[in-house]
Amino acid sequence: MISAIKNQRKQADKLKKDFSPALLDFGPVQIYLARHFGFCYGVENAIDIAFRTIEENPGKRIFLLSEMIHNPLVNADLAERGVRFLQDTKGNPLVNFDELTADDVVIIPAFGTTLAIEAKLKAIGITTEKYNTTCPFVEKVWNRSEQIARKGYSIIVHGKPSHEETRATFSHSAANTPTVVVNDMQETIELAKYITGEKPLEQFYTVFKGRYSEGFSVERDFQRIGVVNQTTMLASDTQAISDYLKQVMIQHYHLTAENIDERFADTRDTLCYATNDNQSAVHGLLQTDADLAIVVGGYNSSNTSHLVELCEEKLPTFYIDAADKILSEKEILHFNFHTKQELSTVDYLPSKEPVKILITSGASCPDAVVEEVIKKVVSFYKVERTIDEIIETDI
Repeated sequence: MISAIKNQRKQADKLKKDFSPALLDFGPVQIYLARHFGFCYGVENAIDIAFRTIEENPGKRIFLLSEMIHNPLVNADLAERGVRFLQDTKGNPLVNFDELTADDVVIIPAFGTTLAIEAKLKAIGITTEKYNTTCPFVEKVWNRSEQIARKGYSIIVHGKPSHEETRATFSHSAANTPTVVVNDMQETIELAKYITGEKPLEQFYTVFKGRYSEGFSVERDFQRIGVVNQTTMLASDTQAISDYLKQVMIQHYHLTAENIDERFADTRDTLCYATNDNQSAVHGLLQTDADLAIVVGGYNSSNTSHLVELCEEKLPTFYIDAADKILSEKEILHFNFHTKQELSTVDYLPSKEPVKILITSGASCPDAVVEEVIKKVVSFYKVERTIDEIIETDI
């Protein structure tokens, strides 16, 4: 079903200009499906490499550095096939590296990894090039960082400090230039006060402990800066952080549009196309007058949580990772990513007809899971039209 919908939308909108949702009108329940959602190129590529690695290495021990992607079904499938995880998503060891041998296979996940871990694996005799599934859009950020580092800029990474991708990007950036990580605008505003001297410079090392590169000098390394990001952050947030820091540099150093590049690098947007498309599609989705939204994806998925964040601004939103979290037409289990707790909500479906539901999913969520969610919701209503009929006539 999902493939048919995506193919039809792609043919009708080859330039990706239309961000309006697809309507699946079942009568008593209407499903509005985001124009773009689910697997991106980087995720598909990573999964293909991982399963090909299993096929090509019968009898060998195969390890994943950490979760392949932030989706429990995909990771469980790999584990069932004998793949073991070396670390959890925070980088805590699950298998001691001392247990590895040169005969073992280690797959680098889509988020990439740090230079230190690459060196550790190389020292053991494990080559990772063939089984490196790092997303090309993550590598694009690393390349952009290296480019501006050569021009003498320090780098500020907008990302979640504990996220695998941010740790990897920080590592690659710090190898070339002074680097610091900010999580959000509030932290950026605080960081700017060290640039302008509003706060004692020595406090920086306490406030941002563990998030700046070795040898970082507040006095020296904030004189020329550029901003890059974890590719799954909210585009609007990264742009706002970049714009804010640019204005800080203009005011502090009395710059103009003609000479701003003396102090602030034009990095443009480093978000990947899929993150942009999925977030833009949610903005289009939210133009619909609906009763609630369901967002499907792994609970530790950064890009999915940002889709939830956008939906929450407008209407009741339920973040689930599988169809079985919809317990009945009366009760749903859903994740609060702010408190990191799974909650139960009763009477989540309004007692009216038609009920209008917005649905989207994160970049690491298989389409099959979204399809199961739609079928589960539709099963609660007496509908006269099948999904096939709707696809043939309405999409």
